[in-house]
Amino acid sequence: MVTHSKFDSAMSSSLVDSNMRLPQRYKTFSSKTQYQMVLATLHKLQESGFYWGSVSGKEANAMLASEATGAFLLRDSSDNRHLFALSVKTSSGTKNLRIQSDNASFYLQTDPKNVQSVPHFDCVLKLVTHYMSQSKGNTRGGNTYYIYSGGEKIPLELSRPLSCSLSTLQHLCRKTVNGHLDVSSKREQLPHPLKEFLQEYDAPI
Repeated sequence: MVTHSKFDSAMSSSLVDSNMRLPQRYKTFSSKTQYQMVLATLHKLQESGFYWGSVSGKEANAMLASEATGAFLLRDSSDNRHLFALSVKTSSGTKNLRIQSDNASFYLQTDPKNVQSVPHFDCVLKLVTHYMSQSKGNTRGGNTYYIYSGGEKIPLELSRPLSCSLSTLQHLCRKTVNGHLDVSSKREQLPHPLKEFLQEYDAPI
């Protein structure tokens, strides 16, 4: 087992810088691979503009109360067993979902009533992008993730992140490129500084 203080690691890892907001607790990682995956994800989350850090579930509920169905934000989990949580406005109010993790992936909390297996991702932003795509009807309805709450079965709908900071024009352009360019096949044609810039944040949201 590998135990790291996120404050200490922020100063030594090449993936992050000293301005990063880090969850104020210790986390035991099962391997160096998991530790590096979390650091890389945290770096991208803090670039995203909709990672709210240490706000509580109650605060997230209040922030999303007046938003339309499908609005969401990412934050630190209030449960010390987990790192991140997804708060989303549904037709039945705001719901808070834990984002669980294993040695090499993140995935939404599993529910005994949800018989389908949930997909795994090596970055939380990839997880969010997947469920946003589902919400737009780009996948079969049978793969819909359902939230079971108070006897209700509520389909997860992610349409728009709730921003906590203004994005730079560069970052907005990068998201647009990520959403419309097949970077994997055309990356070698790009200038090296641009390739690095796209690699630092490879999500379209």
